[in-house]
Amino acid sequence: MRSPFLAIILCLFSISSFAQNATTITVKGVVIDSAVNKPLGYATIAITDAATNAPVKSTLSKDDGIFAFSGLAAKAYKLSLISMGYRTKTVDIKGDASIDLGKLMLSPSSKQLNEVSITAARPLMKQEVDRISYDVLADPESKAISALDMMRKVPMLSVDAEDKIQLKGSGNYKILINGKESALMAKSPSDVLKAMPATNIEKIEVITTPPAKYDAEGLAGIINIITKKNGDQGYNGSINSRINSVFGPAINLNGTMKQGKFGLSLFGGIGSNGSNTSPVKTSQTFFAQNTTITQDGASLFSGDFKYANAEASYEIDSLNLLTASYQMYQGNFDQGGSQMSTQTNGAGVLMQGYNLQSANTNNDKGMDLSLNYQLGFKGHKDELLTLSYKYSYGPGTTNTDNLFSNRFNYPESLQPNYRQYNQAGNREHTFQLDYAYPVKKVNIEAGAKAILRNNFSDFRREDLDPLTNEYVVNDAQTNVFNYHQDVYSFYNLYQLKFSKFTAKAGARLERTQVNADFSGTPLDKGYNNLIPSVSVQRSFKSSSLSLGFTQRIQRPGIYQLNPFVDRSNPRFINTGNPELRPELNNTFELTYSNFSHGSVNASLSYAFSNNSIQNVSSISIENAGTAQPDTITTTTFQNLGSNKTLGLNLNTNYQLTKKLSFNLNARVSHVWLRGTYNSQFYENSGFTGNGFASLGYKLESGYRFGLDAGFFSANVRLQGRNGSGYFSSFVTGKEFFKKSLTVSVVANNPYSKFRIFRTYTLTPDFEQSGAYYSPYRSFAIRLNYKFGKLNANIKKNQRGINNDDTQGKSSPAN
Repeated sequence: MRSPFLAIILCLFSISSFAQNATTITVKGVVIDSAVNKPLGYATIAITDAATNAPVKSTLSKDDGIFAFSGLAAKAYKLSLISMGYRTKTVDIKGDASIDLGKLMLSPSSKQLNEVSITAARPLMKQEVDRISYDVLADPESKAISALDMMRKVPMLSVDAEDKIQLKGSGNYKILINGKESALMAKSPSDVLKAMPATNIEKIEVITTPPAKYDAEGLAGIINIITKKNGDQGYNGSINSRINSVFGPAINLNGTMKQGKFGLSLFGGIGSNGSNTSPVKTSQTFFAQNTTITQDGASLFSGDFKYANAEASYEIDSLNLLTASYQMYQGNFDQGGSQMSTQTNGAGVLMQGYNLQSANTNNDKGMDLSLNYQLGFKGHKDELLTLSYKYSYGPGTTNTDNLFSNRFNYPESLQPNYRQYNQAGNREHTFQLDYAYPVKKVNIEAGAKAILRNNFSDFRREDLDPLTNEYVVNDAQTNVFNYHQDVYSFYNLYQLKFSKFTAKAGARLERTQVNADFSGTPLDKGYNNLIPSVSVQRSFKSSSLSLGFTQRIQRPGIYQLNPFVDRSNPRFINTGNPELRPELNNTFELTYSNFSHGSVNASLSYAFSNNSIQNVSSISIENAGTAQPDTITTTTFQNLGSNKTLGLNLNTNYQLTKKLSFNLNARVSHVWLRGTYNSQFYENSGFTGNGFASLGYKLESGYRFGLDAGFFSANVRLQGRNGSGYFSSFVTGKEFFKKSLTVSVVANNPYSKFRIFRTYTLTPDFEQSGAYYSPYRSFAIRLNYKFGKLNANIKKNQRGINNDDTQGKSSPAN
């Protein structure tokens, strides 16, 4: 391990020597309140180029009024001092040598500031060398829609029929909150974002070519949600609430306060997911037996949730910063339903049947605790050393009861009434060291990280003994699964920035060690991965062109590994695969952005992997040799063959008139899948895509009208296709009390009570189709109330832990 570190040290030393010989200047001074002759803290000091008036740097004066700019090119500047209630002061700087401006007096303004009107619109999108960011605060609909609805507007993102978020048409990605993996997103991100108002979010970043400082997981990329953290001396906050005809009530609180060197920002919410009953239909035909299983029923879903996020910072001094964060999520869900199952032969004669009544309770929890220490260095404010620790715990408990009735050729001796229990989750300790050393046009980053992860599952099945009417443990379907996965990594990253070109390149070395025990069979193996990433951006006057390449790893998560066999539907069972290996993906990305009139973003990507993790199904015979054998379909995960995707994304935001705005977000891609499962070769390909469009009309009186509509096609799977549909939403809003209160009325999909999620599977042994209904039509009232006044940002560490290296659990449709 010495060689990589030695190379890093040598690179840092050479760059440091180069920096010491470069011609740069330093500008410093002290801001003084002329009325009381005392230092003035938190005044804004901005440096602009004297020739072009282009902004160069800005900062805030410290409590003692001191400010300093270092690393400035030797040329002429203008320095402006700005503070609320004081007259703006401008100082000309020749720039031929470093200068100490000494005491700079600011005089109180004699005029009362009544109102400031900002006429320039904030740009919705920004293209950087390796990511695209969407400014949620600049979107006028943010007060009326949920965070999940906002995702549909973000370039390269979409939301499918099951409310699952997709990045470039893929579900293999990671969601971060403020650059860190979060308990809020660990289990069911769609549920959380559906409940969270978009006003909690400042911007959403789509990182298409993740640099080496990020964990190598997430095949399609990373979604980074940055929440609002405004602060100055004082406090502010907002209250958001909704009443929805389908999902029920919810309320969210958002607050920030700043006092001296201490800052705190937090948000949290509670709410209901409603109580809804939806039809479910499945049909499966077995070719060899010439029989068909048909299941008709209804599923019931109800639940409630709570979530919270808190981040605190303490500035020990100008060079030392402590930050801490806490996040939690808890969801309690009740699921159940009734089902009539029949099996008929080719002539339509009933061969077997039963009715099934099921009840399911699910309790999901998640908790994160993070501590960070950031050290700056005198004479070079952008040189940073960060030490971080994070603890994560995410257990989930599921209980299911199944009761049969109206049995026909389905004897209780072979399939008794039963109940299942499964407690599964993960526990992690993470340690991380990051070092950043920016020098003029070069930025160097290096670091190390250790993730100590334990995935676990304790499951059992109990069968009802008809003689004693007591439940007895079924030992064949009871076990404990422990899966330890430790990941050790080192990274080195370089960014070079010129006036028109920006390049970022790096590599990440990861060592993964796996130890597991299940059914007395130990698993002990390890593997190494060297992950490169390269991205280059060429900037023009009002546009840019970016090209990137990276490799990504998809390590299986607990819900793919867990060997627990879910027999909630005894004909169609689901289980994980503890033998899964990680998937390695290669991605090329070419992106063009233009912001001259509105914004246009077009991206062409190609990705391929040769060890793809696929969801596959097969049939087996249970109770063989008896008078009533059962044909069972088992769905699990396997490493199978190749996965290639060529995709085109298009996003545009355009102000058609002063009052009318338009947004379009669309993707079309072609998928090629190949693989061998159970000695059968499968090959499938086809086009898939989605589109989202919105129109917004805003009046000067404070009224706003919006129309959103979208379409998503079926996804291509190795053994078939699933999911397609469309949606629409109508929004009317009105601002009151100088824009402090916004009231919105929302109608979602008023033309249809349900939306249908269809699946189709074809194998050499059987053909299967399914239709799953979920609530579609809903009406809601949303309230957003803001109070307090804060302007500057609470200081937070610039580096931190983001464990983006495993695939999470998908969200159920609800």
